[in-house]
Amino acid sequence: TVCTSSQVKSALLSILPHVQYIHTENQNLNVVGMLHQFWEQKQMKSMMMETENLVVYESIPSPGPPYICYVTLPGGSCFGNLKYCYSKAEARRDAARIALMNSTFNELPCRRITPEFISRSVKEAVSTTSVSLITATCVAGYHFLLQTLHHEIMTVFQLLHWNGTLKAFREMRCSRQEVILYYSQQRLDERTRSHMALDWLQKEQESPGLLSQELQLAMKELGEARRIGRELRFYKEKKEILSLALSHANDAVSLLL
Repeated sequence: TVCTSSQVKSALLSILPHVQYIHTENQNLNVVGMLHQFWEQKQMKSMMMETENLVVYESIPSPGPPYICYVTLPGGSCFGNLKYCYSKAEARRDAARIALMNSTFNELPCRRITPEFISRSVKEAVSTTSVSLITATCVAGYHFLLQTLHHEIMTVFQLLHWNGTLKAFREMRCSRQEVILYYSQQRLDERTRSHMALDWLQKEQESPGLLSQELQLAMKELGEARRIGRELRFYKEKKEILSLALSHANDAVSLLL
């Protein structure tokens, strides 16, 4: 189902007062507070009362503009500032604005997970890979992830596909259900990142220079995605994993000198 512009506007206004002003350049609008309020109310409605670290901001160190800020929401979605920002505060506000727009948009009826949405999403995913066959098991597995797991776990599977782990599981004849069951219990934390970084460290040993090349590509993709307002968790995690792997590689070289 496709939402009309009037449906979007009325839905957004019913979700959060004053959301009609989010797209403006109004410097007096407290979008940071509005974003926190949105998620606080959402968790209260779902009987989840943990509001500590509800919305997490990360400012990228920089000696001067443009300043970059990322905001991570409950569930793992991540957004960044869209504009060229001349201060850290401006970057924080703009990141909050983008996150608030996406948060409210995802509450619309047309964003609900349906069988049609799942089939369409799987087809889009297949079109970007070498896979040519959509199986019922594939759709069922994807449905399970969408319905029961957080966005964070979906990102884990994107990363596993990216670094070749899912391909390795297929070669070892592990079933899709077994893989999903195992990783549905894993968090995207320092331990998971370290394991993936070690995978890339091994690839660097086999193909020297690969890490630097992949990191440059990941940083380019992250910047491009941020500037068009896309969800950034996958791109950001790729950059952090590759940076960690490159740091390990440089440490190993230093020990040999």
